[in-house]
Amino acid sequence: MIDLHTIALSLQAGKATETSALITQAVQENYALEDILKQGLIAGMEAVEHRFSRNEIGIPQVLVVERALNMGIKTLTPLLNACETAGKGTVVIGTVKGDIQDTDKNLISVMMRGLGLRVIDLGAAVTSERFIHAAEQEKAQIIACTAARTTTMPQMKTLVQAINTAGIRDQVKIMVSGDPVTERYCEVIGADLYAPDAVRAAELAEAHCTHNMGN
Repeated sequence: MIDLHTIALSLQAGKATETSALITQAVQENYALEDILKQGLIAGMEAVEHRFSRNEIGIPQVLVVERALNMGIKTLTPLLNACETAGKGTVVIGTVKGDIQDTDKNLISVMMRGLGLRVIDLGAAVTSERFIHAAEQEKAQIIACTAARTTTMPQMKTLVQAINTAGIRDQVKIMVSGDPVTERYCEVIGADLYAPDAVRAAELAEAHCTHNMGN
């Protein structure tokens, strides 16, 4: 059987077609989607982010890896769609206004869907108004927003304030995540949930939605 670590290595090398093929093989060999995500795609991206933070690779290499990641996610999408269960709750997700870096958002999205949550992905550079409209329309339990740069983090505070003004603060929880985001920042701006990584984001969302749907 395939070693899921090979998916991580293929992703790190930016081999999009190979990564997709390895994921397909893992699915055929009945690996759990959560294991493919954690041990394959997420482990690979974490290694890449670590190398980037140490200046071992540059932005061009990261972009190649992200292309492979997106192809891997596309390969898993039909299976993730089958996993979605409306009864487990709904999450609206996107990167904040001004931020087009969506790697973290994509990983969080696939992890949540892998756990059976219904995820409404608004994409990148999402305004507070779009987050709120989608949450109201889809009756979401969580709005999850990510930021990849310190310069766009203030948009998270803007979102919290907009949700308060919209009068839906008691209906939806706000989750924040992204490389520069900290638990302290989450507390300062008045958000509800801080996720240091995609795995924790999915776990927190599942726990909250399960509790909320049960009440």
